[in-house]
Amino acid sequence: MTTWTDRTADRPVSLTAPSGIDRAAHQRLDEAWLAAAWSHPTTRVFVVSGGQVLIDETSEGTTELVMTPSFEAPLTEAHRYFLGTDDDGVSYFALQKDSLPGRMDQQARPAGLREAGLLLSPRDAGLMVHAVALENWQRLHRFCSRCGERTVIAAAGHIRRCQACGAEHYPRTDPAVIMLVTDDQDRALLGRQVHWPEGRFSTLAGFVEPGESIETSVRREVWEEAGVMVGDVEYVASQPWPFPSSLMLGFMASATSSEINVDGEEISEARWFSREDLRAAFESGEVLPPYGISIAARLIELWYGKPLPKPGTVG
Repeated sequence: MTTWTDRTADRPVSLTAPSGIDRAAHQRLDEAWLAAAWSHPTTRVFVVSGGQVLIDETSEGTTELVMTPSFEAPLTEAHRYFLGTDDDGVSYFALQKDSLPGRMDQQARPAGLREAGLLLSPRDAGLMVHAVALENWQRLHRFCSRCGERTVIAAAGHIRRCQACGAEHYPRTDPAVIMLVTDDQDRALLGRQVHWPEGRFSTLAGFVEPGESIETSVRREVWEEAGVMVGDVEYVASQPWPFPSSLMLGFMASATSSEINVDGEEISEARWFSREDLRAAFESGEVLPPYGISIAARLIELWYGKPLPKPGTVG
């Protein structure tokens, strides 16, 4: 495996820009420090519920997380997650609640990561993706996988402990590969998942299996989903993808065969696109691009050579 040279590095993958937040993992077990940080007047808190947060547009035209001082935050002890500190020493916490709080100004609105991740600053997007990932894990892992007893939250939201058998459980991250495959004519292979709307095409992707290298996973997934064989695999970048707990590992891959035979279970349709084919398909609206926040869009752009055109426009 080699590493792809990103010739457009000024356009980073969404959710991967430096956030300026030190996660300060060494403080998570220090209850006295956490209590002092929580009560500090500069500390900022936001609520996460069902993968959503409140966002608000500022007078300068930017979008921000709705955060409050800790003394104004909703009450919760068990589901209070420490996310880190910034360069000014400000601490940030997320509170997991059953619903988002109401806002008297009627301007703030709830948003999920697919929308907010494109609007927020790197700091706020980094805080949100951390909080959403913790919330997803907490909701799905309330019981001990060793003995079945209920677990309790520890380490400021980053560990669940079983008081019955003593096991400790940590947030899981499932590695997944996502790849743009090109052939000897420099055409890109894009596919449509069976549950996607008509016209939505994107890169192929799949989970890394136990005991499998990521290079092998790229080749296996492309073969299983599209019947295309892959040779060289080049790493591009990774992206946290907490839907609910993935880490997307992005690749460029070179096909050694071109005949397509989709599996019909995950992929219903796959096609080779030249750049002109893709431009024309976007222009006509025949093909819809992948969601902008996804690393898939970035991989296609690297091959396409510039930002993807909007549907119905000339790129």
